[in-house]
Parts: sequence; C-alpha cells; structure tokens
Amino acid sequence: MNTEEGKQINTEETRRMNTDLLYPELSYQVRGAIMEVANKYGKGLKEIIYQKALAEEFTKLGIKFLQQPRIAIHSFDTGQLLGTYIPDFVVEDKIVLEIKATDFTIQRFVEQQLSYLRASKYELGFLANFSSEKLFIKRSIYTNDRKPAFRVNP
Repeated sequence: MNTEEGKQINTEETRRMNTDLLYPELSYQVRGAIMEVANKYGKGLKEIIYQKALAEEFTKLGIKFLQQPRIAIHSFDTGQLLGTYIPDFVVEDKIVLEIKATDFTIQRFVEQQLSYLRASKYELGFLANFSSEKLFIKRSIYTNDRKPAFRVNP
C-alpha cells in the first residue's frame, strides 16, 4: 500500500467516525471555544472568570447557551423527579458543560458529570479544567436509550 492510499483510508475512516459522533459540529465549536478561552487567559484564574469568558466566546460565535440552568434529575426506577443539578452551561439545549479551575482533575469530577448525564435528558457532556497542568477537556456520552427513566415502553 502506498502512502497516498493510506491517507485516503484514514480520511474516509475519519469522516465515518465523525458522522457517528453525537453533535459533531457543535462539539467542535464548544472545544474550540474552550481552547480559545484557555489560550487567551491562561491558567490560575477563578472559575467564575473562565465562565464569563466562555459566555463571551459563545456569544461571539453565535452559540446559544444557558448559564447555570436547573436540570431535572430523575429516578432510575420510577422516572420520578428526585431533584435538580445546576451545571455551568447547557449549550444549544444539547450539551452540558461543567468547568473547573483546580490544580488537578480528579476522577470524581468525571464520574459526577457522567452521573448527571445518566439521570437527566442530556446525552453529551464536556468537563473542562482550565487550571490543571494542561488544559483538560473530557467529552462524556450517556445516550437516552440506556436510561431507564427515558425508555419508551411499547
């Protein structure tokens, strides 16, 4: 196989993978906004500063978002409302974005975000930590077809 053929296969594979992604274009824009804010402001600031800077970046890009909305958390068994969770952002009513400004990204942050996805209507979440050694961005998916509270019984 020559190099040109290898590039074609990789390009085709990449295109196929991108079509399998949940909200690929919006995910790309959200990651870009996070990286832009990180590049502009560096690390070490308070979380609220990054939150306000991201809001400005989303506005500049024409991305619709809600800051600190209440998200219903439902029982896995009954579907009943158990309480609410307040993330930093919900982007385009599709992506939950939680931001941190801590020295370390601990596993509990990742697990907490996945738990919120598991118990809410949202399927895609991003966790961004602006103050870790390197910018940390974690994309998590938990689709509604795997959630007992959101399954439709025939």
